[in-house]
Amino acid sequence: MTSVNGKTYFCINVNKYFPPLDFAVVRPASLNSPKDNAVMFIMEKNIAQADVFYGVNHCLIYWPETMAVPVGVAEKHAVYKCADPHLSYCKFFSENNITYYPPMEEYSLVNGAFIAKTAKIGQNPRIFPGAYVGGEIDIGDNVYIGSGVKLVGEIHIGDNVVIRENTVLGADGLTTDRDENGRAVTMPQFGGIVIEDNVQIGANVVICRGAIDHTIIRRGAKISNGCLISHNIHLGADTFVVDESCMFGSCSTGEQVLISGNSTIRNGIHVGSRSIVGMGSVVVKPVENGATVKGNPAK
Repeated sequence: MTSVNGKTYFCINVNKYFPPLDFAVVRPASLNSPKDNAVMFIMEKNIAQADVFYGVNHCLIYWPETMAVPVGVAEKHAVYKCADPHLSYCKFFSENNITYYPPMEEYSLVNGAFIAKTAKIGQNPRIFPGAYVGGEIDIGDNVYIGSGVKLVGEIHIGDNVVIRENTVLGADGLTTDRDENGRAVTMPQFGGIVIEDNVQIGANVVICRGAIDHTIIRRGAKISNGCLISHNIHLGADTFVVDESCMFGSCSTGEQVLISGNSTIRNGIHVGSRSIVGMGSVVVKPVENGATVKGNPAK
């Protein structure tokens, strides 16, 4: 079976959950990028975005039990009302034994680097011994990939990008959901990474792939040594992230931001354009454009 709007990741018939219905879901999707035949969820705080469901068909949607389901949505989709839509969404994958780990791949040994045979590599690459380039990697021109770099999963890399030694792109971000008994429930990470032109990434950096949509590093950004860029992050153009800083899941920046060394940005926080985060700061609230914040918590 082929997904209407892209890649097929699995194939689960919704009659398992709603016996009168008979269609399959084949991929995850988010409110930001809805797809046909997808598994999705919506939280009460996001209910104003529910109109996106009118633009797609045949989805399995986990819906907050406190909110009414519009008739038009119920007619197009299988809607499962529950107390915690995100948790129920995560359980869907464990109930159906769905994981999304990178596959074993055939590779060639080129100058001591392991390069999957389906990888796409542009002109004038410099790929050093001990690097691994997976089969879903698309690399532009004039790219530097240092020794020990690992590129895993779906990653799109632009021109003139530098990735220094022992960096890992495509690691899974940590999901922290627990079931009613406190046991961990893992959501597979299906997204990839987009690295635009002229990005520089230091040594020993970890950039996690997106949970559903891609993690995105915009043109001209610089990430220094030892940083963590977690899943679903959007890093703005010409932004600098200095040594050993951590940016947790789904946070974002505008353009020309400076995040000084050993700083921490809480998950889901936006740091505005041309702002400065002082050294060692812990950012737990949104930062306005042009602001300077510092301290723990940053003010």
